[in-house]
Amino acid sequence: MPRELPSTLDTSFCVRDALRAGVTPKRLRGRDLVTPFWGVRSLARAEEPGLPEEEIVNGALRYRPIMAENQFFSHVTAAVLWGFPLPAHVLWPAARQGLDVAVFTPARQPRRRGIRGHEVHPSSAHVVEHPRHGVALTSPASTWAALGATLRDPYDLVAAGDAAVRERLFRDDPPPLATLAQLSAAASAHRRVGGPALRAALPRIRSRSASPRETWCRLLLVDAGLPEPELNHEVRDAAGQVITCVDLAYPDARVAVEYEGEHHRTDPQQWARDLARHEALAVAGWFVVRVSAAHLAAGGALLAARVRAALGR
Repeated sequence: MPRELPSTLDTSFCVRDALRAGVTPKRLRGRDLVTPFWGVRSLARAEEPGLPEEEIVNGALRYRPIMAENQFFSHVTAAVLWGFPLPAHVLWPAARQGLDVAVFTPARQPRRRGIRGHEVHPSSAHVVEHPRHGVALTSPASTWAALGATLRDPYDLVAAGDAAVRERLFRDDPPPLATLAQLSAAASAHRRVGGPALRAALPRIRSRSASPRETWCRLLLVDAGLPEPELNHEVRDAAGQVITCVDLAYPDARVAVEYEGEHHRTDPQQWARDLARHEALAVAGWFVVRVSAAHLAAGGALLAARVRAALGR
C-alpha cells in the first residue's frame, strides 16, 4: 500500500513542494499518482474522466501549483471557471485540446503539453483572482469579450452575456458576475477579433434570463417578429398572491412560454410540480406554450407559430 502523503499537499501538488515536505522520488512514482503536467503530481482518483466542464475545472486546479505569476486563465477555460454556458461543440474540443493560459505582451505565450498559450494586450483584459478556485483569470467581462472570437452562433454569445449580468432571480442565486456597462467597456477595449459580433450581441443581452435555453426562446420569438416577452414573470392571483414564476410571459394576453428540459420529464417530483403549476395557471386564465430542446432545434418558425396562435386565441 502506498505511503500516505503529507496532509499539507493537495490532491494536485508541485513536485518541488512535495520533495521539500519529505516525499521521496520513489513515492512520487507511485501508481496512485499521475503526471497531468511536468512538475505536477495528482492523485489518480482525481483524474477520472467526467463532463468537459469538470475536466477543464479539474485541469485548471491541477495546473495551479506550477502556474507562473504572470500567467492567467483566459478564453474558454476562464469562461468555464466562471460558469458561463457554452455549447457542447465548444466544450468537448476545449477539454481535449488543453487549458487556455495567457500572459500579457511583451511576455511570450506559455508552451507546455496540455496548454494552449495566448499573448494578450494589457489594454484588452482585466485579470482578477477567482473567489472560489483561487486562480488568476480574466474578469467576467473580459472573458465574455474574448468569446466573441469563439462562439460563432450569435445566440450563444448573447446567452453567455445574459449569464454574466444575470440578476438574483431566486433566493439561492449568486450576485451578477458583471454589469452591462462592464461588458460594453470590455467589448470596446483594444482591437478584438469578433468585435462586430460583440457589438451586435450587446443590445440583446438581458439580466432576467435564467438559462441559455430561455435566451434562445426569447431570441427566436423576437427574430420571428413577435413582441419581446417578459422574462421570469411572477403570475399573481386576484388577491395579489404569487402563483408561480414563468420563464417567458406576455402578461396582457396571459400567455406563458415555458422551456422544459429533460429532467422535467424524467423526474417524477418535477413532473408533479409542473402539473400543479400548469393547473394553477389555467385557473388564473393563463395559456402555457411548452417548449423542448427539439422545438428549439427545429428553428423559430414553428415555435413562433404556436406562440402567435396563443396570443391570438
